[in-house]
Amino acid sequence: MHMTTTGFRTAASTAATIATGLLAGSFYVFACGVMPGLARSSDTVFVEVMSDINEAIQNPVFMLSFLGAPVLTAIAAWQLRSAPGRRWMWAALVANVLALLVTATLNIPLNETLGDARPPSEIREEFEDPWVAWNVVRTVLSTVALGCLAWAATARRRG
Repeated sequence: MHMTTTGFRTAASTAATIATGLLAGSFYVFACGVMPGLARSSDTVFVEVMSDINEAIQNPVFMLSFLGAPVLTAIAAWQLRSAPGRRWMWAALVANVLALLVTATLNIPLNETLGDARPPSEIREEFEDPWVAWNVVRTVLSTVALGCLAWAATARRRG
């Protein structure tokens, strides 16, 4: 059995949609549950838990969605460059890349400050508000990417 060109395009766009959904959901859980829960904790607990989460999240399973979402979306966008819904696919790629850039240039550098040899209250003061704000930005971007991928799939079915 061999995969047709249409089947490969569908597989790539489906994989991109799944990876993007997983990533958007991960960011959403932090925005709606993890960070509001940690906001109620002491400075020491906040810094320790965020440090532990940041170490634990660096694993192959998470990296599949974190890096897979933009890479798979790029593959799908290229494959569907002349198909109905292509503009939605390219919009999804832009949103996914922007979410990756926000994470790499803003959230991750903030994460790295959690290990500083300073009082937890100082670390939290500099970390919490900007990290939460940038997490909301990447949550919105990933969710927009997911919506664009879904809309692209709908357009392809109609087109």
